[in-house]
Amino acid sequence: MNGRFLLDTNIVIAIFANDPAVCQALTKANEVFVPSIVLGELYYGAYKSIHANANMARIDEFAESCSVLTCDTDTSLHYGRAKNALRLKGRPIPENDIWITAVAKQWALTLVSRDNHFREVDGLITVAW
Repeated sequence: MNGRFLLDTNIVIAIFANDPAVCQALTKANEVFVPSIVLGELYYGAYKSIHANANMARIDEFAESCSVLTCDTDTSLHYGRAKNALRLKGRPIPENDIWITAVAKQWALTLVSRDNHFREVDGLITVAW
């Protein structure tokens, strides 16, 4: 496997858990990116946790080692298009996941996620590690 991948929150959590399938797949990837939205979800989870400081430090370290993609006007265009298409299909997905979708489509990246609802987004290439 090779290519350019965007990681969803559940995949980063799997990395933190040293999931062998994810770790092995990462070694075969050409480029790996993380959307800023995923970092936000991770930080939110850290703030809610019993070990907030340790979890925040782990996310900080992870973020420093990653290529993080942020949202801009082009991302917003992809977001609006994806959200409207989902509305027309009557198949909404969580709001943050629409933003993650938009980043993936903007940069022509394969989204790595274990969430099946991303399959509802037309033209989005997904894999599950």
